[in-house]
Order: sequence, then structure tokens, then C-alpha cells
Amino acid sequence: MEDYNSDSDIDDQDLDEFQDAEDISSNVSMYHSMGHSVFLFLEAILTFERQSIVNASRALKQSLIICNKFRKKNTIGESLGKMVKKTNFEQYTEEEAHAELCHAECLLLKSMLTFMEDETLASFIKAGIKIRSCYNSYKNCQQILLKKKWSKDESKVHFESGVRMGIGTFNLMISMLPSRVIKLLEFIGFSGNKQKGLEDLHKGFEMNGLRQILCIMTLLGYNLIVLHVLSHKEGDVKICEEILQKQLKKHPDGVWFLFFQGRLDFMKGNLDSSIQWYTKSWKSQNLWPHLKTEWKEALVYSSQLIAHSKWSRSLYSYQKAVIMCMIKDELSQSDKQLMDDLMRDVPKYKQRIAGKSLPMEKFVGRTLVLPVIELMFVWNLFKILKHYNVASKIYRLIEKALLNINSTVKPSKYDKDNKALVLLLKGACLRHMGSPLQALECLKTVISMQKEIIEDTYLVPYAIVELALIEWQNGHKEKAILALEDAKKNYTGYSLESRLHFRIHTALSDYKAEMKNPN
Repeated sequence: MEDYNSDSDIDDQDLDEFQDAEDISSNVSMYHSMGHSVFLFLEAILTFERQSIVNASRALKQSLIICNKFRKKNTIGESLGKMVKKTNFEQYTEEEAHAELCHAECLLLKSMLTFMEDETLASFIKAGIKIRSCYNSYKNCQQILLKKKWSKDESKVHFESGVRMGIGTFNLMISMLPSRVIKLLEFIGFSGNKQKGLEDLHKGFEMNGLRQILCIMTLLGYNLIVLHVLSHKEGDVKICEEILQKQLKKHPDGVWFLFFQGRLDFMKGNLDSSIQWYTKSWKSQNLWPHLKTEWKEALVYSSQLIAHSKWSRSLYSYQKAVIMCMIKDELSQSDKQLMDDLMRDVPKYKQRIAGKSLPMEKFVGRTLVLPVIELMFVWNLFKILKHYNVASKIYRLIEKALLNINSTVKPSKYDKDNKALVLLLKGACLRHMGSPLQALECLKTVISMQKEIIEDTYLVPYAIVELALIEWQNGHKEKAILALEDAKKNYTGYSLESRLHFRIHTALSDYKAEMKNPN
């Protein structure tokens, strides 16, 4: 452990080489066991395969057993003494300190397996209760870091980087959860401070410790993916640029750094550059042809996802089918049959994990009006529409769909659902294009259609949140907060509800903090 250098080459640590890493002495050394479990954990979250999740959970359980062998053992007298006085953290040996940290990390990964299973409130609560012991273990590690006298600076640096990573990740994760979950977690002893979490992760990134790379990945993932999908805000582009500049200089072929550089360029609206980085990182990660409305190119990559990815066959089948819908007039008869077959396959491939269907898989089996654009909206990809060269093509598609709906001569019972969807997409698109008055008109129309909507009940609360964001931009702060509270309290049971609650919580937290401290 002491000879470890966090600058060592990580470029070859991809999924194809997981098996080699799994043969290390994982039943003897706590760090080898931890590394073995991390690889299996990554395989589980990247493939979403049930057996991979089971394997990762089993490996983490074994790692916990090994860590417990090295953790500090208390005599009966010491255990009784802890009931009347505080633990003496100065007495921990360096091996016992690192065992406590590895134990906390294993518990964190095990709890995250529960978080990844589905997005329901029950799942969040279940995972939250599970990670209480993990949280307490990290708190103990924090006390060890502060109070123990370390004989070797290098060992302390490795330990501190792990504490920073764990405490920082906890603070970030808890601070982002919807308020109804946070209230329960605070009741059982949790608290989350976003700013403190980011500070710890930044310090961990600046240290040359064993977990530096984990701090880096957490910061990049939070700023470039989590905030982008689950928040109204943009990530910290400056810190991402700083990290990627340093890491790509050290690891010019590092798959994850190339991926995140592509993601960063995507957020900036540089789609061609983004595609080049994704292609260099991993050809199947070329994700953005649909944003350029290059549907045939997008079709190639959606086909690769169906063939090679195990994460969600249902979602990928739907994705390919709806891309084919965008070029329906150019399809052969056999391609049209394939499109119909793919759409029929959507329910067949739905997964059940922990007895639940994935929320996004349940969402995709619905009527088809601008299905690709609808998917882009629910994944929060409309943020990129602030760049006019991207927005103009998308806006024209929306306008064309609205014209078709208004001129239809064959009424359907879903006409109101379809019109409300297109108006929501138009309003959201106009908001990002900087036309708030036109956007408000569209969104208010969607909200007024609430009683006429048959199936797509998610449209109204999502429209209210879009409206709130515009009101805030227009300086109507009280109106914005009231609208967000309305969406949070008065709507339930709709598709992707938890996803919207993340965005509502983030917006309310930021807005209330800004009103409290306007300067």
C-alpha cells in the first residue's frame, strides 16, 4: 500500500481486463479484496445485469469479512468503557485505521447497489437506512484522521484521501436527495452539506493519495452527469477543465478521461468535438448524433447498444425504434416491420430488480409523438439548446409536429395528450433558446389542459417546474418558489416522479439560499 503511486497508469483498467484483476489475492489482503470488489461493482453498474449485481454484492460481503479481521478489536472492558466515555482514536494502529476505512468503503458500495436498482421513494429509504452504519464508520475514520499520531506521512495521505472521498461523497449524495427523504434521514442521524462535500472532494483531488482517482471521478461525474440530469443548474466547468487537462496529459488514452472530455464538450455545445472524443474513448459511446438530427448515424449506434449493452434492452429497443420513426418515409418494408417488432419488444424486455420495474423502462411504452425529443427532454438534454445551431433543428421538428396535430382530420382520444406533450417540448425549447414570454404561453396552455390529459399525467408537473424556472429568471422569485412547491406537494403517481423531485429539491435549495443571502 505504501508504495502505491496514484499517478500509475490507469489507461488499461477497462471492462475487458476485469477478469485479470479478479485473480489477485482477494481472500487475504483487505486492499486486494477491496480492489476485486470495486471491479465487480463497476461491472454491475455499467452492465446493470442481475448476475453482475449479485456477484458484486457477494464480493463486497467477503471484503467486509476480511476487513473485520484487521479492524480494532475491543476487550470486554473496553467495550463497557465505551458506554461511559468516548473512543480513544489515538490507540488505533495504522493497519486498524486502514481496515476501518476499507470497511466503510465496502459498506458505501454495497449501499449504492441498492440505490442503482430503481428510483422509487421506497428504494431511497431502504438504501438510506442501510448506509447508516457506513456513515458512522466514515465519521469514525474522520476522528481517527484528526486525533491519531501518524508515523508515516504517506500512510496518512492515503488514509486522508479516502476519508475526504467518503465524507465528501456522502455530503453530496444526501444534499441532493428530495426533501421528503432528507427529513427521514436527518431523523435517523444523517446530514448533508453540499459545499462541505465539494470542498472535501477538491482536497482529495489535490492530494497524491490512493483515492485521488475516486475523488476525480466523483467530481467529474457530479458536475458533468448528475447535475446535468437531475438539476436545473450547470456543472462547474472550470474545475472539470482543470482536472481533465491534468489527467489527459498524464493519461492521453485513458478511456474515462476521454469520455468525460467528450461530455464536457457536449455541455459546451461543441457536438463535433464531443463526438470525436467519444469515438476515441469508445466507439459505442458516440451518443449525440440525435442532437445533430443525423438519424441514420444515430441508428448505427443505437443498434450497437442493443447488440452489446446489457443495461436495459427495453430502453435500447425503444430508442432504436423511435429513431427509425424519424426517418420512417425512407425505410424499406422490412425496416418498417423491424421498427414495429422493436416497439412490441419493449414490454418483453422490461427488467424487474428488487421486485420493481425500472422507471425509465415503464416510461417508454407509450404513444409516439416526437419520441426522440421527448426522451431528450426527460434526460434533461434540452440544456444544450442554448446553443442556437443545435436548437434550430429541434425547434423546427417540434413546430412541424404541432402543425400536424392542429391540422389532423382523424381525431383520437390521445389528441390532447399529444398536443400537451408537443407544447411542453416547445415551451422547454423556447426557455433554453432565450424566449421566455413565448415559452410561458406554451407552458400555461399545458397546465390548463390538465383535466383533458388521459395518460401522460407527468406533463403538468413537468410544465409547472419549467414555468418556475422561467419566473425565477424573470425576477419573479416568490412566484417561482410557489410553483415549485405546487409541483412538489400537489402532484403524485406520475411517470418519473422521483427524477422531477430531484430537480425541484435542487432548485428550491438554491433559490431559498439566494433569497436568504442575496449577495
